[in-house]
Amino acid sequence: MTAPPAPTVFVVDDYGPVRSSISRLLRAAGFAVAAFASAEQFLAQYDPHMPGCLILDLAMPTTDGLELQRLLTETGSALPIIFLTGEGDIPKSVRAMKQGASDFLTKPVNDEDLLAAVLAAIEKDRALRREQAELSEVRTRLATLTPRERQVLEYVVTGKLNKQIADDLGTVEQTVKVHRARVMQKMRVQSVAELVRLTERCGISRR
Repeated sequence: MTAPPAPTVFVVDDYGPVRSSISRLLRAAGFAVAAFASAEQFLAQYDPHMPGCLILDLAMPTTDGLELQRLLTETGSALPIIFLTGEGDIPKSVRAMKQGASDFLTKPVNDEDLLAAVLAAIEKDRALRREQAELSEVRTRLATLTPRERQVLEYVVTGKLNKQIADDLGTVEQTVKVHRARVMQKMRVQSVAELVRLTERCGISRR
């Protein structure tokens, strides 16, 4: 398997000296950095498949930090965002955090605080991408089930016995046993409890 790309710290700040100093600090700490002077520049080049985090200035001309956060959310991006502001605007910081910001730091930001926030954001991104990959794999397994196997699965996770399932489906118990075995094999699970855990992650829960 190909190794996943190394995380990149994206920096979006319209003030050049701040953008440069943050980039130098991050590169000195061993991070890959991509810096942009505006939200528009960032959006034009951002690839959502690239892991990492975003350090984002709150107050910028045209598209500000909160607007960029909203735009990313609308596209389904869950890139962790660390907001920076020189204004100390509490209402905006609360709004940013409610909308899922990873952290909120005031300028001039302490180097250690920024590096700690970046490490936490990258770990958050890594965990989320791992979760998404696992969920995608479960959905791929679900897609291999026949319509009847899917029906049996939905009965099995409710805790029903083979005989009860057979009665509900108007078939015989032996047929249900065959379908059930195929479901367990295709879903790659050894127990009903494991099957329940997997299917709950896809929104299939006990009724």
